[in-house]
Amino acid sequence: MAEPAHMIIPLLKEMRAEIGGRFDGVDGRLERIEQRIQKLKEVRVSFRQALAGDSLKSKLLAGEFEERIEAIEQRLRELEEQK
Repeated sequence: MAEPAHMIIPLLKEMRAEIGGRFDGVDGRLERIEQRIQKLKEVRVSFRQALAGDSLKSKLLAGEFEERIEAIEQRLRELEEQK
């Protein structure tokens, strides 16, 4: 029968290899999660830019509409004054 001291070293090496393999798996999963998070951040930035663009466009359109209304009101006042 082998001595216990001679059995411990191979067992420890086997355990170390198994633990190392598990860490490699965890590292791979963490890398994939980090990639997904980065993609979500990029999508969020893109979405915010799109919202800002839409908001600006709406403000411009509303501003143009108000200017047109003001011009019509001014013209109406002028016409009323002529009568």
